[in-house]
Amino acid sequence: MLDFTSVLYLGLRHPLGSGRPWAALSLGRPAALQSPPGAAALARELAALQGCEAATLLPSTLHLFWDLFGLLARPGTVICVEAGTYAIARWGIERAAARGAAVRGFAAADADGLERLAAAVAGAGQRLLIVCDGFRPGRERQSPIARYAATAARHGGCLVLDDTQALGVLGRAGGGSLRRHAIEGAPVVVGASLAKGFGVPLAVLSGSAAALRWFEARSQTRVHASPPSLAAIESARHALALNRRCGDTLRARLLQRVRQFRHQLAALRLRCSGGAFPVQSLAPLPGVDMPALHAALLQHQVRTVLHADGVPAQARLSFVITAAHTAACIERAVQALVQALAALRRPFHPFIAEAS
Repeated sequence: MLDFTSVLYLGLRHPLGSGRPWAALSLGRPAALQSPPGAAALARELAALQGCEAATLLPSTLHLFWDLFGLLARPGTVICVEAGTYAIARWGIERAAARGAAVRGFAAADADGLERLAAAVAGAGQRLLIVCDGFRPGRERQSPIARYAATAARHGGCLVLDDTQALGVLGRAGGGSLRRHAIEGAPVVVGASLAKGFGVPLAVLSGSAAALRWFEARSQTRVHASPPSLAAIESARHALALNRRCGDTLRARLLQRVRQFRHQLAALRLRCSGGAFPVQSLAPLPGVDMPALHAALLQHQVRTVLHADGVPAQARLSFVITAAHTAACIERAVQALVQALAALRRPFHPFIAEAS
């Protein structure tokens, strides 16, 4: 079975024995009492990678955004959230709303609309927070992060990014959106999971040294929840060591596989969205039921991602490509797609008979 569902974009898996051993999974104490061994050094390295002054570790982005927005929320704060922002950040925003913050939405990639909204917030003497994803797979037009950061600075606010998709994949050395958009030093706080690009189930909150001191002094999860396990911290240390040694090679290989996939689909007159990012979503095919195509690909030993969102008629199908896929894997996946489409007997695809 060929798997195109894993978001381990660089192919990093950290099997047992790949890093240094740990004496215990947990110290049995919250981070507010004692930081786990290696956590402070790892946080410093992650901050430097992202172009930030400081960082702190959390068990997940759920912990991170629940905690962060709970602290940032107070009457007089207005959170401007971009349409399509990932669910976990939105869950944190819901907590902020329950604690008295106002929430306003703006359209995806609409920098002018955000500017008008921010000016109104600042004009009313309210505190501005702008929230969006650093990168959103499947969106043809990505957010103008640099303009958002400039808007936040101009109106005395702060930009909060969920940079999970970008960290490890985009930007210089895989440093993510701040590196990619050259906005280091802007009023930005970055929350990201390492579970995708670096293959490690922990999260990092990064920003200015003052902002991180403020967060750590008030954080509720650092008091009431377990910190990242020693195993996760060691795996993250291992991931960053690999990133220094061969990260650029892995990102180049990943890009090569994505381009191969898109080129082979284009030769078959099939379109997909995703640009150069590893998540490649097939464009709608008239008359083709995507759940049926997903099932047909499984019969051909290719596992893909079906985005149903509760509405089968609007389902999308994605191939998630990683650096672990070979050129032969891509060729086999495309051939399986051709055969699966042929099995659905769609006469409007005359190229299928020739290609198969």
